[in-house]
Amino acid sequence: MPSETPGPLLLFTFFLTTFLLYSQPISTVASPDTGFSQSSGTDYIRSSCGATLYPEICYTSLSRYASAVKQSPSRLARVAIGVSLSRARRLAAYVSNLTRHEDFGGDHRATAAIHDCLSNMGDAVDEMSGSLKQMRKVGAAGLSAESFQFQMSNVQTWMSAALTDEETCTDGFEDVADGAVKTEVCNRVADAKKFTSNALALVNTFAAAGTP
Repeated sequence: MPSETPGPLLLFTFFLTTFLLYSQPISTVASPDTGFSQSSGTDYIRSSCGATLYPEICYTSLSRYASAVKQSPSRLARVAIGVSLSRARRLAAYVSNLTRHEDFGGDHRATAAIHDCLSNMGDAVDEMSGSLKQMRKVGAAGLSAESFQFQMSNVQTWMSAALTDEETCTDGFEDVADGAVKTEVCNRVADAKKFTSNALALVNTFAAAGTP
């Protein structure tokens, strides 16, 4: 007996189902991440920022990364370092521009102060860059507890040094007469220091947890 030929309705249903399945984006076909929500991510960041000296700045600067951070102290510390590094780079570029276009009215102390500040900010950028690279290694699978502590100690040392360099950046301005440039530099450095301080606090929190 010959096999029955599928009817038009059955064929239409088959092709429609096939089309819907394979035309959907992968993200909609895959199982959703039911363990995470944007609100839980931002709540985690707000809670974690309570360990910093500037919690509101911490939260407003990091909450936009909630979906990437989820509830990972490692990712939060890494993102915080990245945000701090971005601020430091912008500040270094600003100071570098001053060294090329400002003569400070022949004030040699002001000229020396701005060049010293540029050197300090260059060191801070290098130290934060090194910290960020080290944090990426910390996330590697199979990291021993001893290796974790060693690498986190490096990150803590470099981030602390970066904060010190930022603080030192304005030391040379103490003997410089007040003026618009001095005020602007000191204000920008003070702002950058808050982000670095927050990043260091989150690094310390992660390091104290003792697990990668």
